[in-house]
Amino acid sequence: MQDSITKTTTLKSSIDKVWDAIIDHEKFGEWFKVKLYEPFEEGEVTTGHITYPGYEHFKWESLTRSIQPKTYFAFIWYHDNIEVEPGTPRLQTLVEFKLKPEGTGTQLTIIESGFASFPPEAGRQAFESNEGGWQEQLRNIEVFVGG
Repeated sequence: MQDSITKTTTLKSSIDKVWDAIIDHEKFGEWFKVKLYEPFEEGEVTTGHITYPGYEHFKWESLTRSIQPKTYFAFIWYHDNIEVEPGTPRLQTLVEFKLKPEGTGTQLTIIESGFASFPPEAGRQAFESNEGGWQEQLRNIEVFVGG
């Protein structure tokens, strides 16, 4: 099973604008379709719920691992919506956002890794779902930042 998903795009917006859309929890929520109750702060948990139609019953919980202004943001994303056998360790992936200048725009790379630690069927399902989900999220942030 594949362990990670990597998606890269070049946005026509400045690093400042892209960074703000990622690190500001309210703006992140607008394009990601999630209502977050707390800001992203290193070492802190952020909770909320998904607002994407059909997934509103899914809760959001993440633990911010690293914030390196305008270059890197990473969090542990807990997958508590996936049913597993009792006693199975909590399912989690690492989500990373990497930004770098690309001409007058910004190259954005999103990596989600850790699927290989899931039970096989759960890992396959989560990987397949998130593979398409990240493609959609790239389109969402592109629209949000204006290019």
